[in-house]
Amino acid sequence: MTDVVVIGAGAAGLMCAMTAGQRGRSVVVLERAERIGNKILISGGGRCNFTNLHAGPENYLSSNPGFCKSALARYRPGDFIALVERHGIAYHEKKLGQLFCDHSSRDIVEMLRRECADAGVEIKTGVDVAAVRLLESDGSFVVETSHRTFEAKRLIIATGGLSLPKLGSTDFAYGMARQFGINVLPVRAGLVPFTFGGEALDFCRRLSGISAACSARIKDRSGKGLGVEFTEQFLFTHRGLSGPAMLQVSSYWQAPATLHLNLFPEGNAREWLEKNRLSGMRLDTLLARKFPERFATEWAAALAPLRAVREYRSKELDDLAWRLENWTLHPAGTEGYATAEVTVGGVDTQDLHSKTMEARAVPGLHFIGEAVDVTGWLGGYNFQWAWASGHACGMAV
Repeated sequence: MTDVVVIGAGAAGLMCAMTAGQRGRSVVVLERAERIGNKILISGGGRCNFTNLHAGPENYLSSNPGFCKSALARYRPGDFIALVERHGIAYHEKKLGQLFCDHSSRDIVEMLRRECADAGVEIKTGVDVAAVRLLESDGSFVVETSHRTFEAKRLIIATGGLSLPKLGSTDFAYGMARQFGINVLPVRAGLVPFTFGGEALDFCRRLSGISAACSARIKDRSGKGLGVEFTEQFLFTHRGLSGPAMLQVSSYWQAPATLHLNLFPEGNAREWLEKNRLSGMRLDTLLARKFPERFATEWAAALAPLRAVREYRSKELDDLAWRLENWTLHPAGTEGYATAEVTVGGVDTQDLHSKTMEARAVPGLHFIGEAVDVTGWLGGYNFQWAWASGHACGMAV
């Protein structure tokens, strides 16, 4: 009998294991892949955006928004930064509080491996879990694997969501939750590019590779805004739209909601048009002074026949300004889990204790990380949730 079995050697699982091990618990980590931390290794373009200086509850999407407050308050970005610095890992802030390794994501994985080793944690890779049973006699868990059977007082499920199946992601966590009567909320791909069809797709394909700045938001069919507005770059692709702004709002999008882009995120389109009214330039030529030329040409083409800006009446300029600040698009969908960075939804937090991540109805069973219905914004927030939820659980087992 071991004290703790953690299924999943990703960010949350490794954090939980090392924390529990440092508290004197005997811990075994079971990982299906042949190596640990696969998602960490590919993150941030191979440099791991390991946290965000500004991470707080407002940066997370959940059906139960207050759930993440406890864990995030007890393990802050500064706590993980201190760990990184203790291991001598060089890092830098890229933008908007996003912290990246200077060298490689492998530095973070190696740090976690060393912390686990120093805490006496046993990590087993290449292990498939065949079945999990709860022993009514003493409340312990039996975990049957392709190698051997483990028995533990506490069982931690840290196998993540459905995003990036090429890395071996499965619905294991959701299956475990349902097995033990824990509710699982509907899931969907998050932080993922949009896809389009018809003329909108043709438009995107003609501009593939071009990017511009915008403020992006989602509205439902009644025009009500969903979530928050993100000011970042967007990128045209051969399938639709990507880039940071699109990934951010994608977590809030569900059909038939619409996508709204303000192409003047740091200014006023009407004032800009008025300022250039007497320039003599045709509208598409003027737009090309602010946006990439191909984009300006394609965007303005729908307004043909084009005229010099000075020939537009005041009311027409009002309409142009509104279009520039309220470009409305109807996505056909998203690229799905294949390219999604996270899974939105998952294990219902109403069925978990926020301080311990333990299932209310099944003592000793915990769910952490991406498997839980807590989804962070792009930019290190999901790693911070992994560290925080893993730490909260590790301190409780």
